[in-house]
Amino acid sequence: MTELSKQDALVHYAAQIGDNGLIIGHRMAEWCFRAPSIEMEMALMNCALDMIGQSRELYSYAAEAEGAGKTEDDFAYRRDEKDFRNNLLTEVPNGDWGDTIVRLFFMSAYNKLFYAALAGSSDSQLAAIGAKSLKEVTYHLRFSSEWLIRLGDGTEESHERAQKSVDSLWTYTGELFTMTDAENRLLKDGISVDVAALKADWNEIIEQVLKQATLTVPADGWAQTGGKAEGIHTEYFGYIIADMQYMQRRYPGCEW
Repeated sequence: MTELSKQDALVHYAAQIGDNGLIIGHRMAEWCFRAPSIEMEMALMNCALDMIGQSRELYSYAAEAEGAGKTEDDFAYRRDEKDFRNNLLTEVPNGDWGDTIVRLFFMSAYNKLFYAALAGSSDSQLAAIGAKSLKEVTYHLRFSSEWLIRLGDGTEESHERAQKSVDSLWTYTGELFTMTDAENRLLKDGISVDVAALKADWNEIIEQVLKQATLTVPADGWAQTGGKAEGIHTEYFGYIIADMQYMQRRYPGCEW
């Protein structure tokens, strides 16, 4: 198998990270006008804006690195399903409030470690994106942790439903720590993050918060994979991009 060139790997890598932010940001935005309170709606929308903002910066850098005259919009609105390489965890449905909080908690714990490591990248632009994003995801982790503790250590029903959310979403977390060809190629030059090395610290964060929430950490087992490495998504993903890309697909090149 031919090894990716550094340029191709960089384009793939920046877009891959951006895909995570765009897809979970889109999911979070679906809570607009549906959250339990105005305060919670504002908090989720701020998280969504942070994530989409991160994806914009990464898509813009991917377009610049590719040098084919594309823009961030090409990556968001003009790629097909298999071209997206987000982690599957980001695309699962919102479910109830507990499902959304648990997904945000799992991703935020990962993102805090990931962006802290990316801030040390030998690529100055990725390092800058990592440093800026770290401030944002630190808040996301605090917000989701506090809510998860409230749910887990709350009523009997909230505890039971929070545990169910943890158990059902756990199978998607293993993919976070798998390495793609692009990541392995760039790791040689100190550009990418060795996500496999983040697993132990991620587990520690998860265990500490779940303990405070009186929730049980599931045992590692079979993990859902395919989105990040192969562009093979859940059955929910097609609906996301159909909604997100409708205007550009219906009216190509339209602008506000």
